[in-house]
Amino acid sequence: MLKEASEKRKKIISMIGFLSVPISGFVTDIYLPSFPAMANSLMVSEKSIQLTLTCFLLSYGISQLFVGSILDSIGRYYPKLISLIIVLLSSLGIALADSILLICILRIIQGIAIAIIVISTRALFIDIHTPEKAKHYLGYFTIAWSCGPILAPFLGGYLEKLFNWQANFYFLVIYAVVLLVLELVYGGESIVSKTKLNLKNTIEIYKEMLQNKAFVLGISVQAIAYSIVMLFNITGPFIIENVFKYNSVTIGYCTLILGFSWMIGGFVGKKRMHLDFKESIGLPVVIQFLLISLLIVVGYFFQNLFVLISFAFFIHICSGILFTSFFTSNMMTFPKNAGIAGGLMGGMTYVITSLTSFVITSTGKVDSQIALSWRYLIFSIVLFMIIIVLSRISSKRKHNMV
Repeated sequence: MLKEASEKRKKIISMIGFLSVPISGFVTDIYLPSFPAMANSLMVSEKSIQLTLTCFLLSYGISQLFVGSILDSIGRYYPKLISLIIVLLSSLGIALADSILLICILRIIQGIAIAIIVISTRALFIDIHTPEKAKHYLGYFTIAWSCGPILAPFLGGYLEKLFNWQANFYFLVIYAVVLLVLELVYGGESIVSKTKLNLKNTIEIYKEMLQNKAFVLGISVQAIAYSIVMLFNITGPFIIENVFKYNSVTIGYCTLILGFSWMIGGFVGKKRMHLDFKESIGLPVVIQFLLISLLIVVGYFFQNLFVLISFAFFIHICSGILFTSFFTSNMMTFPKNAGIAGGLMGGMTYVITSLTSFVITSTGKVDSQIALSWRYLIFSIVLFMIIIVLSRISSKRKHNMV
């Protein structure tokens, strides 16, 4: 039992946990620069390749809705080991596959496995450490998670240039093997006492959360803010390679830059948490809307990679601010059921993001800077409308308290 392990072993396990956290970002983003190469190699459309990402996001999102309660009742260790083996085998299968249907099926399986790995790792810190130490370690959780989306596309771009698109998934095989070996050597069960799965009580908790308008709308803001980032991840590689005529390495650098912008937005969001609703949330929404509108106008005169990335950098910072702000406020809404709230929040965020990704791929080919900009604007308008409703809810609460 890891709870009774030595402090040295707990530190080692925690470090392995931090190595496990970015795997979700790597599985999601490492092959983004290879989208065009995959389409050519498999002789399928851009939509088909983009669908592989949608399948993963949808599976990953839905799984998070249920995995937390299941892991509380059966334990964390063995499900995590099995999931690492599944990631290993499915990544190998994708690298060897020549069927887009098979790749989509394997990505769905990966989504379930990654959800188990991430949620069991998140719970690990609380299971084995005192509340003070757990809070200390969890403070670095978001930073560790951000390493995946930041580094993965950058690495993927180079792997594709040096080898081929399959190299991205061979890297995931190696990553899963390393984590599996470390878990077998140092890992163990972290949960002290397993809780009996009470389906009726769990449903009642979910029902209470879903009836909270501010909580649900807050999740919607997170999802749309993240969808703005995913919009570039899905369509950007094709625009950069097919329109601006750059290679996969350039795509990797661009996603690296925009990954940092998301992280900057997260830090700014944390610094602004003390401000009231209109200041902390209203300002980034307005700035993002103005930036996107200006990008559309500029796009009719200048269309090049520098213009697109420059505007996207600040647009994504605004999304990072909104995501971080609502992540914190949503988690504080149900402190007694933080685990279920976190699973519901993460699950709904990825489900909505997967649906918006599907809409993006189904509403015509995004083959220019202007086409991308107009889709940015649609998401920005939706965000604006949700924020207005949330502002009214916040005002009503303050009025009732008075």
